[in-house]
Amino acid sequence: MRTEPGLPTLRQLELLLALPGASSIAAAGARIGMSASATSHALRALEKSLACELVDRLGTGVLLTHAGELALPPARDVFASLRQVRALAAAASGLQTGRLRIGSIGTSTSLRLLPPLLDRFRARYPGVDVHVTERSDPEIEQDLIGRRVDIGVVTLPQPTFDTQALATDELVAVLPENHPLAREKTVPVRELARYPLILTQAGSQDMVMRMFERADVRPKVAHELSQVISILEFVARGNGVSVLAALAVPEHQPGVVFRPLTPRTSRRVAIACLDEKRLSPAALAFWKMARAETGAGRK
Repeated sequence: MRTEPGLPTLRQLELLLALPGASSIAAAGARIGMSASATSHALRALEKSLACELVDRLGTGVLLTHAGELALPPARDVFASLRQVRALAAAASGLQTGRLRIGSIGTSTSLRLLPPLLDRFRARYPGVDVHVTERSDPEIEQDLIGRRVDIGVVTLPQPTFDTQALATDELVAVLPENHPLAREKTVPVRELARYPLILTQAGSQDMVMRMFERADVRPKVAHELSQVISILEFVARGNGVSVLAALAVPEHQPGVVFRPLTPRTSRRVAIACLDEKRLSPAALAFWKMARAETGAGRK
């Protein structure tokens, strides 16, 4: 059966879905492995086939026109339908093949929460290809909405998604081992604010800043780093103190000590999907396994 002339191609629709949130049209194409010239050609061909402009080229960044915004949901549905076709075939083969795409919000989940679940999943379903992407909290939420991942790790509450709680993560003070506060069993947030802060740019940054706001103090931000290993090294060398999620820190780090904070600040971490009833067989198998392993219910 031939494709009806004039219909958008799957590649063109894939480009359309990559446009929201991209810094430029070329950057959107790069997300899906297209060159700048191929991206420009594909977008113009798509606009020609739909007889309307999809991108406002007079604006800054990538701004979709009204027609472009209206085209997004059905474009997403096209790929959802294709995944269902593949899922049905995988189900018929007893889940011997398939693909599972998971979005992780950073070290907290990539280091502690996901590995045990993935080990068990791979042992049960060795033929399923598992792909994990590590991105920020807002990006994971957008990837779930855009169906770029099947399951994402998020922080609760998340009323938009179906979720299963995995763990409660708590912020801890990260101090040089010879720091005055290292002698304390717990560290008051107001006391921590007196020292130069090495602020994480990873997923817990907003949570850290809200913690200081609630304590009615403003931290002295000396450095802003995105990698946990870099933060730990800076702290060990006496460049400042830091605050990280407990699940993101190692059990022991030379030159560094970890202390609970007062008042305590915690977050609930969960896995999420758009609709558990519409998950692919591979994603549903992981979802059910996680529920059995953690004893979690729908939140």
